[in-house]
Amino acid sequence: MARFIFSGWLLGFLCWQTAYATPPVGRFSRAVVQVGQPLDYELSYRHAPTEEVVFPDSLADFGPFEYAGRRWLPTRTANGQSLDRVVYHLRTFSLAAVQRLQLPVLVLGAQDTLRLLPAPAQVQLQRVAPALAGAALPPLRPDNRQELLKPAFNYPFWLAGGVGLLALAGAAWALFGRRWRGRYNLYKRRKNHVYFLAQFARHAERFTLSRSAQVVERAVVLWKNYLSSLEDTNLSSLTTKELASHFNEDEDVRRALRATDRVVYGNLLSEDAREVDAAFHRLRSFAERQYERVSGNA
Repeated sequence: MARFIFSGWLLGFLCWQTAYATPPVGRFSRAVVQVGQPLDYELSYRHAPTEEVVFPDSLADFGPFEYAGRRWLPTRTANGQSLDRVVYHLRTFSLAAVQRLQLPVLVLGAQDTLRLLPAPAQVQLQRVAPALAGAALPPLRPDNRQELLKPAFNYPFWLAGGVGLLALAGAAWALFGRRWRGRYNLYKRRKNHVYFLAQFARHAERFTLSRSAQVVERAVVLWKNYLSSLEDTNLSSLTTKELASHFNEDEDVRRALRATDRVVYGNLLSEDAREVDAAFHRLRSFAERQYERVSGNA
């Protein structure tokens, strides 16, 4: 009996690995680079539209290169496959003749996360320093004479300067600290809003391709979490009726959540697909109104 259980587990593991047999592709924009010169590295991965794929962010290990930014390219879906691409802007100050980079792509599964590595991409360093006229270095003249140095550090002066800087910083914070915090919160709120709109549009696109109830559920959870962070409240545990009451029986919220509940907890009918598309539009519109309201009151 144990032999059959182990064989079934091994067969399932091999099938799961085969589903992710296609590795990601990483390549540089050119084959030769100079020290400090900007260089682009493109990482792409083809996958099923229903898969959750995560690309490296700015905290990844880019050694021996230095991270200078990135550019996300829109997801392209054709013939049942989605193509995600990210272009990383890098620079190198290493003097190695050949430099390589290999960034992983994470595929989020229901019970595990798969880490896929592309083939290492390499680039050659072009040296531009002029060569010496002769093969040998010029002779050095030794000078062993010692120079006496007098202590020149003025402790009272630097201590007074440090106290003055702290007092100036405290005064500036007292005068402009509230304004600075407000601008930072506005920037962070705007950044979170742009990220939410991008992720929500991605869920809507996946539902158009797959017509999956799980995609609808993930979109609603994303919407609840965004509004929770926007209003600094906990909305994730509220039911549809409680959410509608919380938002003063808003028509868009009530109709949209009823449509998504029928898909998530009921049977997905063909006519429900059009209702879910309309529900996505209502939820996005309501989130944009809430963002404008919170930003206007800040």
